[in-house]
Amino acid sequence: MPKAFVLINTEIGAEEEVLKQIRNLEEVKEAYMVYGIYDLFVEVEAEDLEKLKDIISSKIRRLAKVKSTITMIVVSSTSSPI
Repeated sequence: MPKAFVLINTEIGAEEEVLKQIRNLEEVKEAYMVYGIYDLFVEVEAEDLEKLKDIISSKIRRLAKVKSTITMIVVSSTSSPI
């Protein structure tokens, strides 16, 4: 099952609002508000790579008050070696 981590910048003061919206997405497995360059750190899973890309581009990036995202698609993990 494809997985990605998405780093999100929101409008100033909108971190909690965007976090609540993101946590309501079925494909989001974990979501955190963080300090640093990014405001939110989100783990997303989908049935296939096309659905993963659609979730990120259509559901996350288009949320009001999301300014920018960086997506890292997982290619290997300790639980699923290449």
